[in-house]
Amino acid sequence: MVAKITTPQSLMRVLNYNEKKVQKGFAICIYAGNFLKEMHELSFYEKLFFFKHRIELNQRAKTNMLHISLNFHPSEKLSTEKLNAIASSYIEKIGFSNQPFLVYEHLDAGHPHIHIITTSILKDGRRIDTFNIGKTLSENARKEIENEFSLLKAKGRNQRKDSTIKELNIRSIIYGKTELKTSITNVLLQVLSDYKFSSLNELNAVLKLFNVIADRGNKDGRIYKNKGLVYRIIDAHSNKVGVPVKASSIYFRPTLASLEKKFLINDDLKKPYKPKLKAAIDFAFTKEMSSISAFAKELQRQQIHVSLHYNAEGFLYGITYIDHRTKSVFKGSELGKSYTASGIKQRLTAEEASIKSAQQTLSSKPHLNEFKNDFSYRIMNSKNENDLIQILLNKENIESRFPVEFLKKKKKRRKNH
Repeated sequence: MVAKITTPQSLMRVLNYNEKKVQKGFAICIYAGNFLKEMHELSFYEKLFFFKHRIELNQRAKTNMLHISLNFHPSEKLSTEKLNAIASSYIEKIGFSNQPFLVYEHLDAGHPHIHIITTSILKDGRRIDTFNIGKTLSENARKEIENEFSLLKAKGRNQRKDSTIKELNIRSIIYGKTELKTSITNVLLQVLSDYKFSSLNELNAVLKLFNVIADRGNKDGRIYKNKGLVYRIIDAHSNKVGVPVKASSIYFRPTLASLEKKFLINDDLKKPYKPKLKAAIDFAFTKEMSSISAFAKELQRQQIHVSLHYNAEGFLYGITYIDHRTKSVFKGSELGKSYTASGIKQRLTAEEASIKSAQQTLSSKPHLNEFKNDFSYRIMNSKNENDLIQILLNKENIESRFPVEFLKKKKKRRKNH
């Protein structure tokens, strides 16, 4: 099981997000905890009013809602009753057992998962401390629930951490085949929480792997001047298609202002992974390769994606590395001069020259015909016993097998009379 917690700033947005999915048949509201009515008796406005009334008890609190997703392995078949029990157990273990909460089962992904909406404001107006709740309470709750309900563990022996769930959750979006806003939201949830990038270009290098792009528009346009941001679908040729989705319309608000704060944090978080990436690139150059495509393919084997940036004339001017092992993204210039686009081209040119030199050296070696008169060659290729005898008794062959010193005739010593 994988648990993810976000703290939305808008009750209306997070409730709308789940309720609209219900309307479209992509989700079901399966449980309402600590409400005055049963789940099937609650209307949208009753749910909204109940949460709103509780939130208004503490108007100073900036963080007053939690939106939690609990994700399970695709092989697990979980009944509604079991999902309700898991949700209730999780809520209790993180200290929200007395809080109102709604549970939605989502049906629009390749793996079972539920969303939980709750508030951190208590009946008396006090606020439950949610700082670092993911590490302090949620992680232990996850492990206990995995054992309690016999779930497939996200961190098990011989298993990669969360790998299967993430691979399914970040499937590339194909325009016209998936619900646009929902798909973009799912990709952003994963990428923004998992990858460490320190600029919009680095974020886009990752998003483009899933046919999504964060777009500020033209520099002379209204969106750019107002520091706005939209998310768009792109096709296989990086052409923008479909209707843009405003960052502010997504419930966790991945706006430019919030991303810029994340850039600063990630800049420090990714630094420890720089040496590992440089070592992988240097190791790639121990292999014979003479083209940028061969270089990218070699790094792909090490789970590193190479994003190449070309200008309108087809000139390679930039390179970005996405290290899926450490979930960190680096521009070539961040690693050093020899890791930039020009640096890699120079290294590849030197590598190509080295390969040609080696080939020339090999071609300049004596041809097999030059060894045909060699004694060993003639022995090995003798056709019959008579030929072999003739070769062995040949005076020239005998002389060629012994050092000159042994073949020199000894001078006779003169006797002194």
